[in-house]
Amino acid sequence: MNKEADSKLTNNGELAWWQGIDRYCWVVLVIAALGWLFDMMDQQLFNLVRVQSLRELLEKVYPDPAVLDGHVKQIGGYITAIFLIGWSVGGFFFGVLGDKIGRTRTMIFTILVYAGFTGLTGLAQTWQQYAICRFLTALGVGGEWAAGAAIVAEVFPQRSRTMALGVLQSLSTVGNMMAAVITYTIAFIPASNWRWVYFIGTVPALLVLWIRRSVKEPEYWKHAKEEAGGRKNLGSISELITDPQLLRNTISGLLLGIAGIGALWGVSFFGTDLLISTLQGKPAAEIDKLKSIEFFVRQSGALLGALAFAVVCNRHSRKMAFHLWFALAWISVLAYFGIVSRFTGDTAFRVALVLGFIMGFGTLGPLTGYTIYFPELFPTRLRTTGCGICYNGGRIVAAIAPWLFGSMAKSYGLPIAAAIVSSVYILGFIGTIIGPETKGKPLPE
Repeated sequence: MNKEADSKLTNNGELAWWQGIDRYCWVVLVIAALGWLFDMMDQQLFNLVRVQSLRELLEKVYPDPAVLDGHVKQIGGYITAIFLIGWSVGGFFFGVLGDKIGRTRTMIFTILVYAGFTGLTGLAQTWQQYAICRFLTALGVGGEWAAGAAIVAEVFPQRSRTMALGVLQSLSTVGNMMAAVITYTIAFIPASNWRWVYFIGTVPALLVLWIRRSVKEPEYWKHAKEEAGGRKNLGSISELITDPQLLRNTISGLLLGIAGIGALWGVSFFGTDLLISTLQGKPAAEIDKLKSIEFFVRQSGALLGALAFAVVCNRHSRKMAFHLWFALAWISVLAYFGIVSRFTGDTAFRVALVLGFIMGFGTLGPLTGYTIYFPELFPTRLRTTGCGICYNGGRIVAAIAPWLFGSMAKSYGLPIAAAIVSSVYILGFIGTIIGPETKGKPLPE
């Protein structure tokens, strides 16, 4: 596991985190980051072409425009929930698989799954086929993160691990930005352009060739497998429950995941819907372009927020970073929905750009914390299992949150609904208190 080199580098305070790192570490980081970047691009594609794609698939069944719009919203909510459930299932399944068969092979499987079924989504002829393809795509999307985070954590030396994992997560926002650019570009293409969005989503499959040639299983995992011998304790979910400290760490991770991911999917991603409602009266094509621009700006804020979170983790502590970002995320969500909703037209758009940047900075930061913190909570034999459970446990709540937010928004309006649902951040503060501080500590074996 190259502990001697790790110790030497860790104790050399003169080196910046990126110095003294061998080429192989960078190759692993780039591959894992690209896999996660394309993951994020894929999951955002549906959010950005949801209305356009469902209108085409449903217009023959519901020719009345008024009836059609209602079903587009309803079925869009169903498919979002189905995708998030698939994400959770994939996260649990591939998390266990990552401990049992290795990080590299699991990463290959997940990329092939999400890239392949993304392409098939573009061939869907009914909303049911659409939903099935999104569920199967989500299995791969949910599984890739744990394998990628674990392999980066296990390959980089301790002194560089925090920032390397921060870079891994921060580049996921580039995937979101790519989705915005793709949807902005296809706005100039005639009908059925949404299908090309999904066809483009098959590109990540090419990563598999690079992974197979360049990435080997980490020494941490090989050592854990040798120690396990013939015993079946690699990826044992029962051990996470029966061991008191691991149970405490799992509960902490679950609460953190529920807070950040539940609020992100349940509230902040509905900022796009709020913006659309303030732009009514403009041509549909212009609304699509403005929507993509605002989302791009929001993800730019997210990129900076993710990197800043890693810096605070590295210089101060994991807990301080979580406390700061949960507070900022909560305030920024309330500000965005409370203020943007008071304006219309171009003024609303300009306000949304400013507050959207801040909201992106706040709401995406905690996800960097998960990439840094979760691998530090679990021993090697349970690392991707524990990470998968904590990260994707939040998806279960996230699957409920859009429906809950939509119902509340219908009854009380978007600002009040945002205030109620975003209170889930309280769970994040509790999770931070329960969990251990891991800064400066080696990965548990």
